[in-house]
Amino acid sequence: MTSESYEAASCPTRRTVVAAMGVAGAAVALTACGSGDGGGSTAKSGTVLAKTSDIPEGGGKIFKDHQVVVTQPTAGSFKAFSAKCTHQGCAVSGVRDGVITCPCHHSEFSIADGSVKRAPATRPLPE
Repeated sequence: MTSESYEAASCPTRRTVVAAMGVAGAAVALTACGSGDGGGSTAKSGTVLAKTSDIPEGGGKIFKDHQVVVTQPTAGSFKAFSAKCTHQGCAVSGVRDGVITCPCHHSEFSIADGSVKRAPATRPLPE
């Protein structure tokens, strides 16, 4: 009987294993986010899109191949948004004067949070 209780005590439950995997995954994600190399922004796939110095302060840059807009609303603060307008799905075309613009119907979005600054779009750009 002692061998049974020893085995039960030494084998982790499925819940314990899943929880440990979640904690390990979060630790990896936080380590990656806080690496502090300052080398550039990355897409979900880990592809380097630009150096931080390539993104103008108070502006941004559109990466058409990745369908993403990277902005720098204030010095050292970077944001990434979908480059697809929430109105009818057109690709945004420019970043100027603190807004991301859509050429199809002239919707404008904030470079700070993606919120709508000018209709007809009613939903913000997803981060």
